[in-house]
Amino acid sequence: MKLQMNFKKISKRETILLLFIIFAAIIRLMPHPPNFAPITAMALFGGLNFHNKKLAYSIPLLAMIISDLFLGFYSISIFVYTSFIAITFIGTVINKINISNIFLSSLLFFIITNLGVWILGYPMTLEGLLTCFTLALPFFGYALTGDLFFSLLFKYGFKAVEENYLIHSN
Repeated sequence: MKLQMNFKKISKRETILLLFIIFAAIIRLMPHPPNFAPITAMALFGGLNFHNKKLAYSIPLLAMIISDLFLGFYSISIFVYTSFIAITFIGTVINKINISNIFLSSLLFFIITNLGVWILGYPMTLEGLLTCFTLALPFFGYALTGDLFFSLLFKYGFKAVEENYLIHSN
């Protein structure tokens, strides 16, 4: 019963934000190039736009958990989830989504997840670290491209919905 009451407190704006997050989770389940996915954008966007910071952190993580039920959980999942918590934090402290914030988020995801890959699967040497990160560079290109595309899509898509639906419905 208490859960029901909390959902009644969600504003129209947060409902639209929630729909954007659900959209991102659905896209993650569709075929796409490696790492060209909306999840980093979802975490950054959610952190910036949800006034309720519990929702900012929980909704993207919940979307990840639900989509991972279909895609599978891996030993690296803890590093992936940690990176999205950090990216959501970036979203809570920035004033806007721009190229430098998107790049920072992509770079943070790359560093955290590849440190996880190195720890879990490579020799714990400088050579192992360099090999791990070097082999991951092509995936970073896809991730950065996807993060730019989806972050800007969410930013301008939400702005259009907000201007045409939320402002005019009051």
